[in-house]
Amino acid sequence: MSCVIRPAHSGDVRATAEIVHQFQEETAWMPKLYSLEEVVGFCRAMIDRGWVIVAQSQGRVVGFLARDQEEVCSLYLLSNERGNGFGRALLASAKASSPRLLLRTFVANEAAQRFYHRQGFIEIGRGDGSTNEEELPDIYLQWGDDPQGDQA
Repeated sequence: MSCVIRPAHSGDVRATAEIVHQFQEETAWMPKLYSLEEVVGFCRAMIDRGWVIVAQSQGRVVGFLARDQEEVCSLYLLSNERGNGFGRALLASAKASSPRLLLRTFVANEAAQRFYHRQGFIEIGRGDGSTNEEELPDIYLQWGDDPQGDQA
């Protein structure tokens, strides 16, 4: 794997949006809530806020991670690039910048759960879907500082 992790810039908006849209279209359990142009706007906003880093291989964006302080808001990879270490590289970069990371993934996304557990995240809670746009049950995960919630 030849991979460069770098901050995203405005020229990455379309590539990141196409990655998210591809996931939405290819995943049977994921509701099709947004058009590609709506996802472009969402990715543009995250990049403009400085939240996004991209994984680049052979000159093209193959994945990205968006983080608002310690919250990982998005981590997506091109489907044909999953399993090649790009997700690990993106998370390693985020871990190097924060002593703790929090994220949510859907209960239906078993591959993501396995990936995050292998990266040292532990489950800290669950939701019934009432707090996300997809209305899908989700799992709250944490890596780093006191993942047990300060239990004494």
